[in-house]
Amino acid sequence: MALITSDVDRFQAARPRLEAIAYRLLGSASEAEDAVQETFLRWQAADVDRIVVPEAWLTKTLTNLCLNQLTSARARRETYVGRWLPEPLLAGDPMLGPADTVEQRESVAYAVLVLLERLSPDERAVYVLREAFAYSHREIAEILDITEAASQQILHRARKHVAGGKSRTEVDEAAARRIVEEFLAAATSGRTEPLVRLLTQDAVSVGDGGGKVPARAKAFEGALAVAKFVRGLFKPSDAKRAHVGGAPEIFTTTANGDPAIVAVVGGRVVGVTCLEVTEHGIAALRSQVNPDKLVRASEQWAAADHGNPLYTL
Repeated sequence: MALITSDVDRFQAARPRLEAIAYRLLGSASEAEDAVQETFLRWQAADVDRIVVPEAWLTKTLTNLCLNQLTSARARRETYVGRWLPEPLLAGDPMLGPADTVEQRESVAYAVLVLLERLSPDERAVYVLREAFAYSHREIAEILDITEAASQQILHRARKHVAGGKSRTEVDEAAARRIVEEFLAAATSGRTEPLVRLLTQDAVSVGDGGGKVPARAKAFEGALAVAKFVRGLFKPSDAKRAHVGGAPEIFTTTANGDPAIVAVVGGRVVGVTCLEVTEHGIAALRSQVNPDKLVRASEQWAAADHGNPLYTL
């Protein structure tokens, strides 16, 4: 059934919210875009005049598409090369969605997206819809075809799983820049001691290369091990430059609300490292270097002026 202009406009008005929901559910911007596009195709095929509450219909359709995707994604990730990490979104990306409340900002934080991978698809859906978008349990029950009591129980379990692994501290952009600048100064000093002082004793570092870019599958654990790895990582070499196609320029920004280091070669983002900051220091470094998961970051990066790099390796 062909849509009239007003029906298309109604969907386009809902698109930013749908994309933000899908990204939180899937941890992938490209998969989120695919899910939203499939939702549009189903909207296009539906008898729109018979849909009483279009927003509810769209959210239900999208959420169930994402649940199906999450179920199949679990099987695919069992064969994924190396460690799977979410696709980072740089500051200002509209897919980050609402950021008015602590819960909304936290729900899209990179460290929290990693934790959400522990949840079942239903737990993840309830957590995202409730925490990030303030849907009522009645609305969630209708979206997921469960009871309100079940929605409340699922949220309780999901919050426990997420809270058990949370240690990050919320920082503003100015604080994030100071943290990254201090970290980079230590990382490029050629010594491990300054880095160790910035890290928590149980700090970890992990990367996702997707089998396309070298990235250690097993995390470095402990402040000293992480410091030695980072010191080597920021040591310039011809081999590293040849591998990425030039000398990486290092910038600071935020990604998913976390302090982040962005490596850029020829205007293309080749790596994003998110720092999980706690009151005791930097607890985790999570590096996304899989080029398939940096396409959107490169597009967003190219659309704005970021000034001069802090370092060139």
